[in-house]
Amino acid sequence: MQNPLSPIDRKILRLLQHDADLSAAEVAEKVELSQSPCWRRIHRMQEEGLIERKVALLNPRLLGFSITVFVNIKLSAHGRNHLTEFEEAIVGYPEVLECYTMAGGSDYLLKVVARDIASYERFLRDQLLQRPHVLEAHSNIAMSEVKRTTELPLD
Repeated sequence: MQNPLSPIDRKILRLLQHDADLSAAEVAEKVELSQSPCWRRIHRMQEEGLIERKVALLNPRLLGFSITVFVNIKLSAHGRNHLTEFEEAIVGYPEVLECYTMAGGSDYLLKVVARDIASYERFLRDQLLQRPHVLEAHSNIAMSEVKRTTELPLD
């Protein structure tokens, strides 16, 4: 980020992280700013990429996704083509919510949702383990969710 955020920008971002449905007028009122300058600040932060997009956060349990699994993937080869091929495949799997390249004992960490253990096992066997160069996949099944947020600490 080129310019540090002003206190008002931080307030705006905090509000929008908590509820992206707020109108510019509602945000302006809460940060004690008039509507036009508030809208301009929001628009500027969108243009700068600070606000990537606005989305609805869905409840996975109510939608039938009762299993969350963190999967450590180790590849057998680390050539650039192998990494790119694996990453392109992962992007295409809707079950994979997040994918990170890792330093340490594994090459990737995936966050995967599934309806149940049987559906996760099918995904693991039929998709992940069928990818070329996947040497190991270690699954860690989440027992319960203690905290889940998308809000960044802006203080």
